[in-house]
Amino acid sequence: MAKVELKQPIVQEISEQIKDAQSVVLVDYRGLTVEEDTQLRKQLREAGVVYKVYKNTLMNFAFQGTDFESMSPLLKGPSAIAVSKDDATAPARVLAKFAKTAPALELKAGVVEGTFYDADGIKTVASIPSREELLSKFLGSIQSPISNLARVLNQIAEKGGPAAAAEATPAAEAPAEEAPAEA
Repeated sequence: MAKVELKQPIVQEISEQIKDAQSVVLVDYRGLTVEEDTQLRKQLREAGVVYKVYKNTLMNFAFQGTDFESMSPLLKGPSAIAVSKDDATAPARVLAKFAKTAPALELKAGVVEGTFYDADGIKTVASIPSREELLSKFLGSIQSPISNLARVLNQIAEKGGPAAAAEATPAAEAPAEEAPAEA
């Protein structure tokens, strides 16, 4: 069997992984210990990210004609890709966080939602919270005024209900009614 026939399924596998990917991040894993690599793979798996090491030439063939072709010039030395189909920022977040504890891991570049980012750009993308975090912050900001209103209404009810509130209102408005009479 020819070498091309042996490599074609691997190129096809890479192409399938990146076909519907929200983001792909390219890293240099040289210098990671087995323990660090195992921990990194576990964190990526928990985030729903596929992390694989492939030969650069095979990744180059798979990247041709896709949004990820811009990463081809960076395919030098040991390279691995982290692919996410669901959360566009997950690979960058997990890899950048891990790189802080394992300086041997080097972020090369990535493509997030069709846009190429260099290593510094990927670090910036990593600072973006996940979709779930953003939604929870948004819901919290919407819920805050409603819960404040509920707290005020509850306090009014505890102090005697609307009757107590009505009694307090005319006493507060009495000086305002007298002012037009004097004028």
